[in-house]
Amino acid sequence: MTIQQPSEALMSRSYPPEFRRKVLDLVTSGRKVAEVAQLLGISDKTIYVWRRQHRLRRAEAALSDAGPALAADECTPRDIADTTRVKATRAAALRSRGKARRPRK
Repeated sequence: MTIQQPSEALMSRSYPPEFRRKVLDLVTSGRKVAEVAQLLGISDKTIYVWRRQHRLRRAEAALSDAGPALAADECTPRDIADTTRVKATRAAALRSRGKARRPRK
């Protein structure tokens, strides 16, 4: 029995944060996700995941008063709704395991 190595296309890669930031800058500047993905040889789904992660981090930072790095006016209502939903889901999971945290004052 022979074990075949997965093709490089199927293996997940790790990209440096600077690369991710530049990809998101290209998309934010108005280029289409599919165009950027094809140009750089990455999956468009990867770019969508990075964009969603960036939006969530930005909204969490704005909600937690992270300071001048990320202002609340940079967040869209969708960012805040996504973050609120994620926090509620996490809290429910913790409660179901008996590890609920007390809310901050």
